[in-house]
Amino acid sequence: MPETKAESPSKNAKKANLLDQHSIKHILDESVSEIVKSRGYVEDVRMSNVRLLIGTVIIVIALFAQFYKKKFPENRDFLIACIVLYIVFNGILQLLIYTKEKNAIMFTYPPVGSFNSTGLAVSSKLPRFSDLYTLTIASADTKSISANKPVELTKSVTQWFTKDGILVEGLFWKDVEALINEYNREPKKSK
Repeated sequence: MPETKAESPSKNAKKANLLDQHSIKHILDESVSEIVKSRGYVEDVRMSNVRLLIGTVIIVIALFAQFYKKKFPENRDFLIACIVLYIVFNGILQLLIYTKEKNAIMFTYPPVGSFNSTGLAVSSKLPRFSDLYTLTIASADTKSISANKPVELTKSVTQWFTKDGILVEGLFWKDVEALINEYNREPKKSK
């Protein structure tokens, strides 16, 4: 019996299918989110709420178009209006995702008691057919005077996963915390 306990992975070990890039990226992104929150940053969910609101409006428009009381020839103008609104709101949603979110995992508020007036915008990339995971930490408000320069970490995912697909959280936490520390470091002033 003691042998099976030693061989079994810990209950909260994060395991990924190493042949599935989306599974690997999902586990790394979730871990990054946990690490950032553990450092005192609170997630800013306003962007997600706006996306949900726009998505709900799109669904309501589609439901009105589907279940309008009059049948097709009589509701032609109403259907055309619904289709136009559907396209416009979908365009707004896609524009919002493309311009504001990009590859963002999360946005945060500044930590409580911090002199920094902006939170973080944490984003990641894992290109198709590549093992190089890029994590970027930037200011959530890049135009702010207190915004630091973005920092980036690019490493092979093979350095954080065992051959069985279990994330070695200690190594990953160390790398992500070092990146957060690098971002928060005071910029050197030129003399």
